[in-house]
Amino acid sequence: MLRFSTDPADLDVVLIHDFLGRHSYWAAGIPRPTLERALANSLCIGGYLGERQVAFARAVTDQATFAYIADVFVLDEFRGQGHGRAIVQALLADPRLQGLRRMHLVTRDMHQLYRGLGFSELAQPEQHMQKHDPDVYRRPTPA
Repeated sequence: MLRFSTDPADLDVVLIHDFLGRHSYWAAGIPRPTLERALANSLCIGGYLGERQVAFARAVTDQATFAYIADVFVLDEFRGQGHGRAIVQALLADPRLQGLRRMHLVTRDMHQLYRGLGFSELAQPEQHMQKHDPDVYRRPTPA
């Protein structure tokens, strides 16, 4: 059974950077300093089997009105055991994410998982906009 921690000191930043930078479709090539800044400004949760981190998720939030769920992953060898659902449930149960008007996330392939946790497609997608820079990690990081 997974043990969860929101203590930043427990996070295996090397593992998180390796997974996101080399194995994810959404953050491929993310520079380590960019990831560290993202982690420092997010509510992060790690999932652990013993002392080994095997799962991760984070929320970008003002802790009052909204949260954006991001970077959810389970290491390949631990998938198919319910760990993805468990870590998202643990994140959503955090007291800092209660009473929010909206939670948002983006996924290419895990719609069924998130539907089972109460998420749905945008009811009015025409009201939502984004500014997207898919090549940002390919350019030098500003000093």
